[in-house]
Amino acid sequence: MSSTPLASSSTLHADLEDHLPTRTSRPPFTPLASSDTLIHHDEPQQNKVSDPEKYHDVEALKTGNRNRADPTATLEVPYTPPDGGFKAWSTVLGASLVAFTTFGFSNGYGAFSDFYNAEYLSHFSPTLISMIGALQVFMLYIFAGVSGAVFDAIGPRYLIPSSGIIVILSLLLLSFTQPQKIYQQFLCQSVLFSIGATFGFFPAIALMSHWFKMKMPYAVGCLVSGASLGGIIFPIMLNNLIPRIGFGWTIRVIALISLLCYLVAILTIYPRRPTKPLPKFTKLLDFAGFKDPCYLFLALGSWFAVFSIWNPFFYVGLSAKMANPGSPLNEYYLAILCATSIVGRVSPGLIAFRVGRFNLMWMSTFLSAGLIFALWYTSFAEANLVTFVVLYGIAAGPFFTLIPPCVASISPIDKVGARLGSIYAFMASACLAGTPIGGMFIRTQTEANFKHLILFSGLMAFVGAALLFTARMLRDRRVFAIV
Repeated sequence: MSSTPLASSSTLHADLEDHLPTRTSRPPFTPLASSDTLIHHDEPQQNKVSDPEKYHDVEALKTGNRNRADPTATLEVPYTPPDGGFKAWSTVLGASLVAFTTFGFSNGYGAFSDFYNAEYLSHFSPTLISMIGALQVFMLYIFAGVSGAVFDAIGPRYLIPSSGIIVILSLLLLSFTQPQKIYQQFLCQSVLFSIGATFGFFPAIALMSHWFKMKMPYAVGCLVSGASLGGIIFPIMLNNLIPRIGFGWTIRVIALISLLCYLVAILTIYPRRPTKPLPKFTKLLDFAGFKDPCYLFLALGSWFAVFSIWNPFFYVGLSAKMANPGSPLNEYYLAILCATSIVGRVSPGLIAFRVGRFNLMWMSTFLSAGLIFALWYTSFAEANLVTFVVLYGIAAGPFFTLIPPCVASISPIDKVGARLGSIYAFMASACLAGTPIGGMFIRTQTEANFKHLILFSGLMAFVGAALLFTARMLRDRRVFAIV
């Protein structure tokens, strides 16, 4: 018996019949407790710009009722997320494998940075070497604006295979790069890989909003945990395989693993919504979202947070080598950090419905900033650094998970991809500037210079937490509301 790798038109028609609107006065379901579902049920209802999906659902139901009254009218039915089922969780599996191959590879750049600084690109400064990883993340985020809108238009059927071809080609080319030829790393690892990864990773995230509503934080948490798993496995592979088989063959092994992951993803990812014409280039990004104050402060807070949140991933291993040269733990700090971040990235799906998406996001960012000051800044002893990477991974993980659910909760469902792409594109400049500016503090690798880097990172994270708290209060001004 063969299985269909992607949902066909008959599958979509079956979904359409299952979700035809019926004559009911029941209000639309909201994914998390809000001002309508908590307290003060007698308060008059208000149309809030930060809750457009509710209005969208009501209008769709009204349209369906009118269409039944007029048989000649065109029926327009929303594809309500089923919040579970075989195809939904199969899509989560495939999307997680895409995240493992794309963002997981980026998460492991700290191991590349250590190898490049020590041997492969030793003629260049740490700041310039850090630009390889920073440009990689920048390209991922800046092209997210395009990939989100393209996903809204054509879905994952063509994006995922195209992403796989480009990613695997970039890894094969990276395996043939020469030592001390840094432009080759920039072209293969920063530019070509990131273009391919963008059109796989971000459509995979946006697809979660089509299959899940209440369980969306959990689904996205599973997806980004795949990225964390890549951040564990790829650094360990680099540290153990390069001394045995060399840099080139190590990257070819990674390319083979990536090929297998993409093949499984192509077979398990199902689209849910029908395709639509590709919008004009001027409409690929939905900047109208920035007119919503809640969306605006969410974007600003995320910008400041991501400005600093990558610095521990890039530099904690380097700080350990500076303070404790020759320690066997130095090669594993990044792997430990990525391992514990799995807990931080999955946990929002388990507790967000009790705490609230916006609440959890600003609190976790605030806690991350506190840990940077309390543990990384105070001491570089091995016990201190291990404690820091364990706790920081848990605290920073929710930030990566909760951006898509927060954007989805304040956006119309047909604009989720474009608005998610817009916020990531907005964050791209912070990704490009954050780690290289951090590297400028440690041009001379001393304890005092590392503390300047850590101070800079902690302050930027605190500013991000304050702006995210502002977005949360704009969502609902009641202090104890679950939003």
